[in-house]
Amino acid sequence: MNSIPTVTLNNGVRIPQLGFGVFQVPDEETAAAVGTALEAGYRSIDTAAVYGNEKGVGDALAASGIPRSEVFVTTKLWNDAQGYDSTLAAFDESLAKLRLDHVDLYLIHWPAPARDRYLDTWRAFEKLLADGRTRAIGVSNFTPAHLRRLMDHSGVVPALNQVELHPHLQQAELRAFHAEHGIATEAWSPLAQGGELLEDPAVAAVAEKHGTTPAQAVLRWHLQLGNVVIPKSVTPERIRANIDVTGFELDADDMAAIGALESGTRIGPDPDAFN
Repeated sequence: MNSIPTVTLNNGVRIPQLGFGVFQVPDEETAAAVGTALEAGYRSIDTAAVYGNEKGVGDALAASGIPRSEVFVTTKLWNDAQGYDSTLAAFDESLAKLRLDHVDLYLIHWPAPARDRYLDTWRAFEKLLADGRTRAIGVSNFTPAHLRRLMDHSGVVPALNQVELHPHLQQAELRAFHAEHGIATEAWSPLAQGGELLEDPAVAAVAEKHGTTPAQAVLRWHLQLGNVVIPKSVTPERIRANIDVTGFELDADDMAAIGALESGTRIGPDPDAFN
């Protein structure tokens, strides 16, 4: 079993620092992919209502035989379900598909500023937390401005913000804001879109130096920065390789070499404009 470190959230709940994401995995392929991940030692699974594969995740969890208390499950509320009552209804739907009595982390998927419902949505999240139906609540794709507004109108600081974060988009300002306010940083698309980043000479050199794959080198960079990461793959060899990142350590030169790849390039939508 791989000894994956954990990050303690601001309410004391611990999340594995490396988990398994299922974005864009068809529901019919999800159970097999998650099953492989669980066998490989992953104990954190990240899904979302909009992915359409919560049922596949639930099937894999049920078939695994792993005690519920040993797996950290995250799902997310989609934009069209934002609002107080609609959030509570959407949460019930997600829970039914997952076949669980609670999740470990529930996230607002996007701020969707033009809809302007995330404050009402967060009130529903606070109720779900108080009722013990989720162990922690957080957000995804929120900027410092969105976070400030949320915190100005709430008694609960988000436990975590899941954002696009990789060597080409390192989110230094946002990570500093998180650190100041006790919000964990979680990276989606931690390997960017694979090809270009993983073929970069700087990444290749770090990987060669440590006898790892380029993906392992980048995931190790994230872990040493303190980011929570959720790489996704449906290839069993890659699923197993992506969790095998605890047996080596990058030095300051390695960290600087990968850190020098910042270009501000997004592969996903702009959180200020996506609704």
